[in-house]
Amino acid sequence: MAHVHRVIDLSVYWSHYSNKMADVDVFISNYTLVDPEIYQLWIEGFSSSEAVSYLKQKGFGHSMGAPSDLIASDVLDHYRTYSLIELYLHAPTKLMEQSCFQLEPHMRDLITEKYYSIDDVVAREILGKKLTSRYRKDLDEVAEKTCVKLKSCRRQFDNVKRIFKAVEEMPGTLTNNIKQHFFISNDLAKKYACIVFLACLRFETTKKKLQYLSFSDLLTCSHSIMIYWTYTYQHTGPEYYDTEMDKEFLLDLRELRCLLDKEKEIKHLVCLRLKPVLLDRAFHELDGNFRSYWRAMITIACNLHRNRELRDLFVDLCDKLIDPWRQNGWNREQVNKFLSSITQSVLDLEISRDQETRCLWDRYMQVITICLDKMYHI
Repeated sequence: MAHVHRVIDLSVYWSHYSNKMADVDVFISNYTLVDPEIYQLWIEGFSSSEAVSYLKQKGFGHSMGAPSDLIASDVLDHYRTYSLIELYLHAPTKLMEQSCFQLEPHMRDLITEKYYSIDDVVAREILGKKLTSRYRKDLDEVAEKTCVKLKSCRRQFDNVKRIFKAVEEMPGTLTNNIKQHFFISNDLAKKYACIVFLACLRFETTKKKLQYLSFSDLLTCSHSIMIYWTYTYQHTGPEYYDTEMDKEFLLDLRELRCLLDKEKEIKHLVCLRLKPVLLDRAFHELDGNFRSYWRAMITIACNLHRNRELRDLFVDLCDKLIDPWRQNGWNREQVNKFLSSITQSVLDLEISRDQETRCLWDRYMQVITICLDKMYHI
């Protein structure tokens, strides 16, 4: 039998006995009742007194005439219950198996999903940081910067560290592993998969020039890399990890160096495609700077087999392409038209020549196009 104390369940008792000065404090139930609003405040790091103040401001309990001390007692009882349930939430399989707290399946799913919820602004701060106890002590800086309460920042940090340790060396895909072991939604699992992936491969995300990138930007970029550049792209089965880059593919990308010799042909095809859709000024700028853009894209591809160059992918895209495009006044539409045109021009040029080069280029540009699209902010 689990007992939970709620204002909403006490309304009948309070109205019946209030005139007789009866003091009703407890409601007994077979099922543990979770108030979504109070639980959300607990998740967000509100103290019980802060939660009471917040609820009173919203008029919670006003319609029932419930006094402040009854609301405070109810909230405190909820908070005690959630603190006890939290021990099982650290390993959600235990929450499924335990019998101390009888929860409806939909409520069990809700409290698990909310417990593992993560704010994008907090996730962005955690990216690239070592998940150490020393960093955990410095989370007050993250709380101040993100305006997320310190207690919530600590919960989110601990969840990231817990999931990272659980799945970093687990065979299979990160998203599926996280979903299966922590019973959270696909969208939420993808967020954690992004964090784990970038941490495992040690991608550079903390440099000042990358601070403008949001967690959503990096989520899209990392997800595309996991799909197209890891061993899971061409292989299926539990023995393949999407935290392991396809080394053979990255080595083979060096073969794209041969495209440097075809610069004139490719430039001609790109200009034919873009001249009708670009303003004269934009077209002349592209015509004059095509070589630097083209060589930057090939150079990045040819160096990705080196760990250092792979880790600096986002930095290189900024330095060699995004910054020059910004300086030359490109808008996002122009970036996407250029990427689409240059991708297709190489594919058309190689269609009857070198099928291997064509496949390498297509697989490479799948990721580069997605990353540049998300990273290009005006």
